[in-house]
Amino acid sequence: MGYDVMSISRSLSLADVEAAAEQIRAHIHRTPLTYSRTLSELTERRVFLKCENLQKTGSFKARGALNCVASLSDDERKSGVITVSAGNHAQGIAYAARVFNATAVIVMPASAAPGKVAATRDYGAECILHGDAHAAFEKMHELKERRGLTLIHPFDDPMLIAGHGTMGLEIHDDLPHFDAVVCGIGGGSLISGIATASRALTPETRIYGVEPEGAATMSAALEAGKPVRLEHLNTIADGLAPPSVGALNLEITKRHVDTVVTVSDDEIRAAMSLLLERTKLLVEPAGAAALAALLEDRLPIERGETVVVVLSGGNVDLDGLCLLLKGPGSQ
Repeated sequence: MGYDVMSISRSLSLADVEAAAEQIRAHIHRTPLTYSRTLSELTERRVFLKCENLQKTGSFKARGALNCVASLSDDERKSGVITVSAGNHAQGIAYAARVFNATAVIVMPASAAPGKVAATRDYGAECILHGDAHAAFEKMHELKERRGLTLIHPFDDPMLIAGHGTMGLEIHDDLPHFDAVVCGIGGGSLISGIATASRALTPETRIYGVEPEGAATMSAALEAGKPVRLEHLNTIADGLAPPSVGALNLEITKRHVDTVVTVSDDEIRAAMSLLLERTKLLVEPAGAAALAALLEDRLPIERGETVVVVLSGGNVDLDGLCLLLKGPGSQ
């Protein structure tokens, strides 16, 4: 990434998150933090849901994208930005580029959900569909050099992390005391941002990350002590399935995150169905992973404790929603 990972991970602070909040405030929704009686009774904990599925572009990704594009120079915006994404970060960058009058090129895996591709194009970005997640990353770097574009990394960027951390500020404003916060992990920028804010505001709050079994990149990185590229990714949670986590995010996770657990695709489906049926919230697989871990009792959260579950996004392909919820082999 061209910077000292260890130094940046230690210097990223609450002040950076607060500065990001001021920079992006006019362009995002302050999403609701809602108490769920149903989920509280089911889990025997006090459960609050941070509804980022109701955020601009349908996910938390708009936060970091806006902070990154806003921080660029006029020349960088004019020359254009490039990133790679399966969908949510793509929409976030496309939206941020439109807000700040920049051009955007987005490389997406060929398997990207058609609805996410269409939404990204609707925001005005140029979308290039190319190969699998690994090939898409390689194509992004090729186009960056060939066209002279400014790279905004999909997860391993301090400005991105600070932007995502603004969600943590909102949670603490709305609920000054809670015992734990749970969120999904893809590249690791969301949990890094929340951890940066939360550790500064309430050091005693526990922070838990959740990965799909078929894309457990942070678990692999924590075991190896460095980011590990997974050659085979297999999960319905495309938003949690980059080929590896970010080096910066790994350092922040090692320092601030208490536990990282995994859940199966079937457990994610069950959480999605429960959210839709009982809370009337449409959440994509990546957004339901955190709740799945709580429902399956994977986390060291005591009965009666207060927990915030981050519903990180709601961009679901409606044409395939029923099939997605039923799972493979259904008709």
